[in-house]
Amino acid sequence: MLNPINKTIELGDGRTITIETGKLAKQADGAVTVRMNNTVLLATVCAAKDANPGVDFMPLQVEYKEKYSAFGRFPGGFTKREGKASDYEILTSRLVDRALRPLFPDNYHAEVYVNIILFSADGEDLPDALAGLAASAALAVSDIPFNGPISEVRVARTDGKYIVNPTSAELEKADIDIMVAATIDNIMMVEGEMNEVQESEMLEAIKVAHEAIKVQCKAQLELSEACGKLVKREYCHEVNDDELRKDVHDKCYAKAYAVATSGSGKHERSEAFEKIVEEYKAQFSEEELTDEKLEMIGRYYHDVEKEAMRRAILDEGKRLDGRKTTEIRPIWIETDCLPGPHGSAIFTRGETQSLSTVTLGTKSDEKMIDDVLNHGYERFLLHYNFPPFSTGEAKATRGVGRREIGHGNLAHRALKRMIPDNYPYVVRVISDILESNGSSSMATVCAGTLALRDAGVPMKKPVSGIAMGLISENKGTNYAILSDILGDEDHLGDMDFKVTGTKDGITATQMDIKVDGLSYEILENALAQAKEGRMHILGKILEAQPEAREDLKPHAPRIETMIIGKEFIGAVIGPGGKIIQGIQEKTGATVSIDEVDGVGKIEISGTNKATIDAAVKAIKAIVAVPEIGEVYEGKISSIMPYGAFVEFMPGKDGLLHISEIGWKRLETVVLIKIVMIANLAGSTETK
Repeated sequence: MLNPINKTIELGDGRTITIETGKLAKQADGAVTVRMNNTVLLATVCAAKDANPGVDFMPLQVEYKEKYSAFGRFPGGFTKREGKASDYEILTSRLVDRALRPLFPDNYHAEVYVNIILFSADGEDLPDALAGLAASAALAVSDIPFNGPISEVRVARTDGKYIVNPTSAELEKADIDIMVAATIDNIMMVEGEMNEVQESEMLEAIKVAHEAIKVQCKAQLELSEACGKLVKREYCHEVNDDELRKDVHDKCYAKAYAVATSGSGKHERSEAFEKIVEEYKAQFSEEELTDEKLEMIGRYYHDVEKEAMRRAILDEGKRLDGRKTTEIRPIWIETDCLPGPHGSAIFTRGETQSLSTVTLGTKSDEKMIDDVLNHGYERFLLHYNFPPFSTGEAKATRGVGRREIGHGNLAHRALKRMIPDNYPYVVRVISDILESNGSSSMATVCAGTLALRDAGVPMKKPVSGIAMGLISENKGTNYAILSDILGDEDHLGDMDFKVTGTKDGITATQMDIKVDGLSYEILENALAQAKEGRMHILGKILEAQPEAREDLKPHAPRIETMIIGKEFIGAVIGPGGKIIQGIQEKTGATVSIDEVDGVGKIEISGTNKATIDAAVKAIKAIVAVPEIGEVYEGKISSIMPYGAFVEFMPGKDGLLHISEIGWKRLETVVLIKIVMIANLAGSTETK
């Protein structure tokens, strides 16, 4: 007998969200359906009873999947079924993962699988804004240990008004679009894009989101209580030895602190830290160093490293590489560094380096998007690559992972609003990370800006980016904000806060929090410090590249656009494409035509100006309208007993009647050259 439990959440504008459990997927540890209007998600969570041997991390896997049937569509492709995850599904999975992961207990290492499936959609309400709520609600109705609940909402600002979980139509007009995840007490994750907004405006959007999240978290707690799941399962995934922990700390901390304050480079510092723990292990015999003991030593020494780094910063203001908390690493820049691409640049900040290139293409190079709810074409592309050699790892390069897609998406959002709206070229930016020690996505933004300007793309404004870190203790009462963080400061710290923008405002952001007690005061101070860092980096960009290239490089394609009346589209294309194909063959240019907003938009591309001019001339001749009083030279296309048909414009014939050829009567039609003058009556006069 079904006994579903329901909980309804009011959004405050008449819309509601309904959470239901006990009806579907009852064999999972936790399962809920979340419904908002016609959008329905099913979220399930399953956790292994025990951790696998040797696992000392949180093996969480979040999968978000959209069914094409949810929107009444068939999948593309030969098999007509859903395939590998799209970029949108991967990005949504990451949004949920980043919010959930920090809230599992530190000593909980059992495999946890969260699956979120979109079963119904209407295209109005966006399902990614409900995915985090669905995942957390599934955990809330399970007995899996979790320090939640959390929820995620999207906040958009349209016409100066902040809207929680806007419709797709409202989002199109928004100048702020951010996703925020939080518990009842703390912000956990922020990600979004903006149209050059101020720091205070972004903070206000976060506050609006948090108020909505508090309501959703309270509803989950009530749901958990109704299901009898407030008490979670017991577990024991770690073996601990307090005496060993103390011994590791006593014998290693001073040495680790000395390394943390030495101001050494990444690899030198890593080797020094590794030497300390190896020296500690050397005091034990091989028989004493069991796998269990080695695992404990590794875990305890990691805590020692973390404490040493954090205390050095909090007590002395000394960072791992010797910088002050507000100091940016040295920057060097080189533009136009490769002859083949249409634009190129190298941006190096400390031990992080991006080589970015730009390729300019035509309409045929557009990326087709065919997701369940999002289908169309993308004209600005950014791809981020992170090969293993960038960190000195000896392993093979595999396919693009979730991390690459996530970092590339952040850089894409940072730059896309700076591409002119009617720019005729399809633009692809490729960022290859050649060295990495923190903030590689922000290096991509900077190198991407430089490469775009080197390619002659008329960006509205240059964009820079910076990653901020945080070291805090005692619920944020004692803290230090770090500018331009290292990889180790990201790993051992409490926050990774990336901010990109122009001189006039923020264009994109991404923030992950790993600690409770992040106040709005800290966020405000972090944003202010980030702005100082962004301006410093932007100054270095403008110093190296004061102006964008005035013209495209010689080997870049040339594109001209034309607008013609809707009624001429068929004439330009011709029967079966005969006319447009003939123009391309004759001129060597590539011609494409589309109907946009009731007019014909023509894009003509070629390798040189002559081919484009020839194609433009041919098209203008087709779409030209005969003007009264103008003189046209034509050729006879056919002769009939009653006169001659004269082509006086491409595709336009006029009848010259036998009676109008001369002043005397003609029995036959024999003409070599005819000049026609159109008059008001539509007849012709000959010369």
